Amino acid sequence: MGISEESSIEPLYEKIWVKYTLSRVMDSIILFLLVLLLCYRVFSYDEMNHHSYPWFLAFMCESWFTFTWLTIISTKWNPSYTISYPHRLFSRVAELPSVDLFVTTADPVLEPPIITVNTVLSLLALDYPSNKLSCYVSDDGCSPLNLYALVEASKFAKLWVPFCKKYNVKTRAPFRFFDSNNNNEATAPNNSPEFMQEWLAIKDGYEHLCSKIQNATKKSIMLDQEFHVFSTTQLNNHPTIIKVIWENKEGASDGVPHLIYVSREKNPNHLHRYKAGAMNVLTRVSGLMTNAPYILNVDCDMHVNNPEIAQHALCILMDPNSDKEIAFVQCPQQFYDGLKDDPFGNQLVTVFVYIGGGVSGIQGIYYVGTNCFHRRKVLYGLSPHHHIQNGNKDLGKSSKKDIIFGSSEEFVESAAQALEGKKTFTQNANLCNSLEAAKEVAASGYEHGTDWGNKVGWMYGSSAEDILTGLTMHTKGWRSESCVTDPIAFMGCTAQDSVVQIAQSQRWGSGLLEIFFSKNCPIFGTIFGKLQFRQCLAYIWVTTWAFRSVPETCYALLPAYCIITNSYFLPKDLGVLIPAALLVTYNMSTLLEYLKTGLSVRSWWNNLRMSRITAMNPWIFSFVTILLKKLRIHDYAFVVTKKELPSSNEGLDKNNVNAGGRFIFNRSLVFVPGTTILLLQLTALIINFFGWQPKARSGGQGSGFGELICSIYVVLFYLPFLKGLFRKGKYGIPLSTICKSMGLALLFVHISMFIV
Repeated sequence: MGISEESSIEPLYEKIWVKYTLSRVMDSIILFLLVLLLCYRVFSYDEMNHHSYPWFLAFMCESWFTFTWLTIISTKWNPSYTISYPHRLFSRVAELPSVDLFVTTADPVLEPPIITVNTVLSLLALDYPSNKLSCYVSDDGCSPLNLYALVEASKFAKLWVPFCKKYNVKTRAPFRFFDSNNNNEATAPNNSPEFMQEWLAIKDGYEHLCSKIQNATKKSIMLDQEFHVFSTTQLNNHPTIIKVIWENKEGASDGVPHLIYVSREKNPNHLHRYKAGAMNVLTRVSGLMTNAPYILNVDCDMHVNNPEIAQHALCILMDPNSDKEIAFVQCPQQFYDGLKDDPFGNQLVTVFVYIGGGVSGIQGIYYVGTNCFHRRKVLYGLSPHHHIQNGNKDLGKSSKKDIIFGSSEEFVESAAQALEGKKTFTQNANLCNSLEAAKEVAASGYEHGTDWGNKVGWMYGSSAEDILTGLTMHTKGWRSESCVTDPIAFMGCTAQDSVVQIAQSQRWGSGLLEIFFSKNCPIFGTIFGKLQFRQCLAYIWVTTWAFRSVPETCYALLPAYCIITNSYFLPKDLGVLIPAALLVTYNMSTLLEYLKTGLSVRSWWNNLRMSRITAMNPWIFSFVTILLKKLRIHDYAFVVTKKELPSSNEGLDKNNVNAGGRFIFNRSLVFVPGTTILLLQLTALIINFFGWQPKARSGGQGSGFGELICSIYVVLFYLPFLKGLFRKGKYGIPLSTICKSMGLALLFVHISMFIV
């Protein structure tokens, strides 16, 4: 893997800086208007009299909005992206390094095996020497169905992988390749009779694979032979199961890479640490079996969309200046099943362009838990300027070794070689020789008393283990880079209904806020570590999502309160021009960002609406959940997101209005805040329309046109909830939720009148 000096002049990648001048100007105007509004409130406070309550509350909320906007401006100010040159990599590297591929799944019902199988097949078919790849699949659901699906997939892979490389197939997830709406494979060489003959044979093989997996899903798998170990397992109480499904024993560069199934031991007496725990087990197991210097981790639904992504990422990681600077390379998330105009605001296109690009220009993009290439030695706790020899001396001490990596001598040896940056730990002629040692490091109690999850591997302490792990690396002084390719590197499936999306947002909000209120708070990372100040602000923005629920909910209630009590919270006379200009400028700024990224006006409105709904519904429960946890009253559980594969009949028809986009509701309490806010706004509008407001006290001014517009604005945000009041079935808000919200709304009105 040596790099020749004569070609060292040309970099393997370049960092390109972008200047969004109009965006900077608009963002600065918004910040100026926010500060101006705060100053107006401060200098006008003495004149408020009985209006001081809503005035003061508005001031507190707007102060938080100003701080949040400051963190956003800081993050977005110097956006950048990278351009990689894979052709230079081949000319400078004598031998490509090994890469271990991690795929995680946790529930065969919520994450159907056919989705995992497609992701695995796309990884096995990467444009990369097969003898340099090893794919590890973590099954945290300990399901014989997942193992059966992978065994059958390995048989199909012997046809699929050579076919993809022979014809340079671009889409290497079979379900996407054979989809009738995917027309990007119709290139000239692929129209030959030979290609069509093989295409039909491969399609028959894939349909047979799907049929076998579907039949196994409907029927119980015979727990004999290699599946016998599952006969006595329980979901949270079972021994370690590691199966070498396929081994590339000949070391053929054009064959099928290693495929290993891992289900770590679970015991009711030990914490399992959810996804972070599973990733750490994969790290140790792979360290014993193949010990590649680089690791790619993907979620089970994120298939490869650009087969050359490994070369692109390695251009960044193997650049001579990157070894002591860059910890990981993050690829953006995009979704193949995104609904038209993004009705649930979960496709995150502008977030990756503006926030992701902006944070890339500081200390590096966030680690988002999938589509990421890691340096193994960084996961082992190495700092950018750590002296390897000193580290090895520490490893030589038995007590130090046990504290850092655990009691396995074999694993400590592999870790030492990974830290030294050696080519690889001895490639076993037979992976099965490492099975016993691998089972030892996958035991549920192996990490007890070690640094795993604290200083080594994926970090524990939050359900948002991805952000926490990336934050830990940045705090040590590492940088990260984004890798945006054409076509996009990975594509996955996104939430297809509001219930799943809101549950996912609640989990994110809880995990991120838990980081902020922990010893890993980004503020501490700047004070005591090497986290840059602006990077700290970027992490504060993302880790305080759930905290935003408090000021946003209060601010949304202010118009209704002021109309009901005939008071006001907006400036009067010419002062009202400040919030009016702020509203117009903010909407214009965000709209321009969406239009510049090729999205529609409808998509902009849907995302604007969902950002308000998310802040005032799932995030408020995230905030309460973390509050209860910190008070040691109640803990929260990790929720697996439901994933679905489009049926062959539906394809990817985003224009089919029946396929999705309509809000659905259930009896969960998470829909109570939004329903209550809507009912309060409607009550306030009715009171205003019929003139039922009380007289303004002391002859002062009451609520005006501004409060009325704000109330209507909130109703527009909650239009899906308004429709839900009149719909039935899953598209209607349950009667129990409406009754609870009506009770809360009446209580709010009563308290409001009492305060007045």
